[in-house]
Amino acid sequence: MKDGVDLGGAYEATLGRIRAQGREKAKLGMAVLMWVSHSRRPLYVDEMCHAIAIRIGSSDLDSDDIPAISTLLSCCQGLVTMDQGGTTVRLIHFTLQEFLCTHPDLFERAHSTMAETCLTYLNFRHINDLSTGPSHDPRGTPFLEYSSLYWGTHMRMEPSDLAKEFALDLLDQFDGHISAKCLWESIRGELPFYCYPGSEPFSALHCISYFGIAELANTLIKINRWDVNQRDTAGMTPLIWAARYGREEVVRLLLREKLIQPDQEDANSRRTAFSWAVGNGHEGVVRLFLGPGFVNPGSIGGWWGKARQGAGLLFGRRYVNPNSLSKSGRTPLSLAAGDGHEGAVKLLLGREDVNPNSSDRFGRVPLSWAAGNGREGVVKLLLEREDVNPCSSDNFCRAPLSWAAGGGHEGVVKLLLGREDVNPNIPDTKYGQTPLFRAAERGYAGIVKLLLGRKDVNPDTLDKVYGQTPLSRAAENGREGVVGLLLGREDLNPNISDTEYGRAPLLRAARNGHEGVVRLLLGRKDVNPNISDKRGRTSLSWAAGNGRVGVVKLLLGREDVNPNTPDMRHGQTPLSLAAENGHEGVVKQLLGREDVNPNTPDTEYGQTPLSFAAENGREGVVNLLLGREDVSPDISDTKYGQTPLSWAAENGHEGVVKLLLGREDVNPNSLSKSHQTPLTLAIQRRRARVVELLQARNSLNIR
Repeated sequence: MKDGVDLGGAYEATLGRIRAQGREKAKLGMAVLMWVSHSRRPLYVDEMCHAIAIRIGSSDLDSDDIPAISTLLSCCQGLVTMDQGGTTVRLIHFTLQEFLCTHPDLFERAHSTMAETCLTYLNFRHINDLSTGPSHDPRGTPFLEYSSLYWGTHMRMEPSDLAKEFALDLLDQFDGHISAKCLWESIRGELPFYCYPGSEPFSALHCISYFGIAELANTLIKINRWDVNQRDTAGMTPLIWAARYGREEVVRLLLREKLIQPDQEDANSRRTAFSWAVGNGHEGVVRLFLGPGFVNPGSIGGWWGKARQGAGLLFGRRYVNPNSLSKSGRTPLSLAAGDGHEGAVKLLLGREDVNPNSSDRFGRVPLSWAAGNGREGVVKLLLEREDVNPCSSDNFCRAPLSWAAGGGHEGVVKLLLGREDVNPNIPDTKYGQTPLFRAAERGYAGIVKLLLGRKDVNPDTLDKVYGQTPLSRAAENGREGVVGLLLGREDLNPNISDTEYGRAPLLRAARNGHEGVVRLLLGRKDVNPNISDKRGRTSLSWAAGNGRVGVVKLLLGREDVNPNTPDMRHGQTPLSLAAENGHEGVVKQLLGREDVNPNTPDTEYGQTPLSFAAENGREGVVNLLLGREDVSPDISDTKYGQTPLSWAAENGHEGVVKLLLGREDVNPNSLSKSHQTPLTLAIQRRRARVVELLQARNSLNIR
């Protein structure tokens, strides 16, 4: 079975075997296949067993009718199995799902049957008697959750008269029904806002508007028991629910109601039904709101418009405000633009009363949202409008180009740079970062290339946070491609140090071990490799101290690099820092230079590289240093008067003590400024093994 044809034949043959079983087994097998292939989520084992046991239209469940899962699986002839944990039921292979989808005639009225089954279950006597309080135990009613959450989905997909009859029975008692609680708890998990306790419940009309079942909505509206403008626990009206999920026919029905208030906002985000429809890209619903019967009173002047505005009527028609503001101050156009709903944006821009430059409470306009989210098609539509300002800055002085560059949206950047009136150098006011800086920082080489293609782009503008150039930030972050592009600009200064730490691009790259960037920077003749920061540390100093072996090798390859420059804070040389931190590879590289002095002490403690290595137990480094003939192993530091052996003994570094005692020119009895020998320090610190090593050495004086 190598191709789809072979698999299809195998599935056909297996279905034939299922049908050839006894009538009851064949019925069970096909029912299981229907549920597994058409359910809205994988069914748990108990859910499947209960679903199969339900007799449509019955008043309650007969527990004797509930089949065992083993029986159901055997009736399916191997086409259905359980997952590895044995909790859910699934088809044996995804190709079987494809096969069943292409043969809809296998299951007559699948979704209608499933809706009728779910509703039968919800109308059972023992389900109706369940309390909506927190004490309900779901283990006794395993099919309750699925039937509560998905009966409406199945019914919308394939309505039937019987399902409608069952649904009306349920909806008649919906406010106090356990299924209402189950559905609401599921929906509440999807809501990005707070739900108000003690407010109006999620009513039958809210439920039908959420599911989008037009025939039921029409019946409920005619019954006239429900307020079409009532807000539920989330502050949502039936119209908002229908518009939010694109339930076009239900929206149409609700908008025909004389008392409907289409511009009513939800209680949380302060968004209208129209705002939700536009923001979610439901074009059909948007067209209904923007139809000829719904006029913005602001577009009609005079006392007539003002008089009708308060009542929500204009010449007998309801209206919607296409520029309504959400809680964050965003218009429907802003929401649609940010989410890339081109169709909705087109519809809105076709209205003369829609403001394409409306700003939210952050000062961001629709173009800014579209650019920042990479909505290229929307950006194109907005830029075609003559009244759209392509440089409109928000409260932080970030223009659309800045948002697009920082988000890596190359196509949008290209569109914006195609406008002569776009200034590519405007920094934001909070961080002082230009579009070039943001793109360089994040490594968006394509955008950097586009920006550098503009002659009016300044490549050396400093940001406000650290006073860094785009090159500095790109080098620090290891953005090799971007660094290469920036260095291609002749007017760029590669040696500009930041204002906070005084670190040049080369130093930042070296510090973080970005070898490729270091190589590129050293390829520029005008790069100074010896520039030090405010601590007096050079690129070599940082690379050595951080163990960047490859970078150290590159830097030492330059003849003009000084390998002995001490820092200003402690007066340590690169070798001293590498030795202290145990970076053997770096130490090896530095000792390979003839002009490196291995005995240079720091200015704070007067310790040599060997002393630092011994103090910190860097055995490998000590071994390397002792391999140099010009290394003096017995130099005392100036602050405490301790030799390398004294430091190693005090801190219990046995391996280092062994190495040092192997040298004849090491004095095991050297005195520190506190008149202590290595042995007395070891005894004082209870370094038993070190004491043994020292006592084994002849000529020891114990003081």
